[in-house]
Amino acid sequence: MGLAIAHRFAKEGFDVQLAARRPEDLERARADLEVRYNVTVTLHAFDALAFHAHEAFVASLPKLPYVAVCVVGLLGDQRTNETDLEAAVGVMRANFEGPATILGVIANAFEVRRAGTIIGVSSVAGDRGRATNYVYGSAKAGFTAFLSGLRNRLAKTGVHVMTVKPGFVATRMTEGMKLPPALTATPEAAADRIFAAYEKGANVIYTKPIWRLVMGVIGSIPEGIFKKLKI
Repeated sequence: MGLAIAHRFAKEGFDVQLAARRPEDLERARADLEVRYNVTVTLHAFDALAFHAHEAFVASLPKLPYVAVCVVGLLGDQRTNETDLEAAVGVMRANFEGPATILGVIANAFEVRRAGTIIGVSSVAGDRGRATNYVYGSAKAGFTAFLSGLRNRLAKTGVHVMTVKPGFVATRMTEGMKLPPALTATPEAAADRIFAAYEKGANVIYTKPIWRLVMGVIGSIPEGIFKKLKI
């Protein structure tokens, strides 16, 4: 989904700085973006969990971007996470600690400049803890709360923070899962929705609007009944 978002912004003339643990794997994507949209695209090594290096990473960028999009996450396996503490910590750190710390550093830089937009990709899984994915969901809930607080803090500084809550997206993370078509977005459709919301200055969006209704229903189930369900 991150690359689809990069394509959507590049299509509108934005230069792109792609960051990943193995930036060399993105060389073909970099060349494609440059040729296809006639924009400048650079690659940068970045480890979301190496929080001690976040400030140096931001300082090393060719230029401070005006839009920062964070698409970092690890689904993991719920059953494994229930008994393997190392696996559970890995999921929690990848979905909350890493994204929150890098966006905190970027927020500080944007605040000094008094301009910029931060887009954090969280998940509908954070809307309510459910037996089938509560380790992943709890980390996403924390990230959603972080983005909400960051948005509140920066509201009068010229810096905007947008929270994206994807439901199912047909990506490598969901490969092999039986996904209901009505609730599943393509990466390109999700990117279109994110860009449109960015232009409108939206605060919180679901990549498919139906998820707002779905999670509203799930969130309204009384706890006594909810405990008897496994969803």
